[in-house]
Amino acid sequence: MSTFDDRENAFENKFAHDEEMKFKAQARCNKLLGLWAAEKLGKSGDDADAYAREVIKADFEEAGHEDVVRKVAADLGDQSNPDEIRAKMAELLVEAKHQVMNEA
Repeated sequence: MSTFDDRENAFENKFAHDEEMKFKAQARCNKLLGLWAAEKLGKSGDDADAYAREVIKADFEEAGHEDVVRKVAADLGDQSNPDEIRAKMAELLVEAKHQVMNEA
C-alpha cells in the first residue's frame, strides 16, 4: 500500500469518526432538549425519559432540526416559542458536544 493510500484511508476514517461524533452530539442535544421540555411540562422520571426519546425520534422526520423545534413548540404551547427553543438547542448542543467528547 502506498503512502497516498494510507493518507486516503486516514482521511476517510477521520471523516467517518467526525460524522459519527456529530450524530451522537445532535442526538444527545435532542435528549437534553427533551428533558428540558419534559420538566416544563411537569414530567419526571420515566415519563421524562420517554418524552426525551420522542424528541430524539422527531429529528428523523426531515433533514435539519426544525422538525424537533416544531414538535417541542407544539407540545409546550404557550410555555415557550420556537425562538426560545432554538436558543436552548444551541446552548444544549455545546453541552452535548462536551459530554460526547468526554465519553470518547
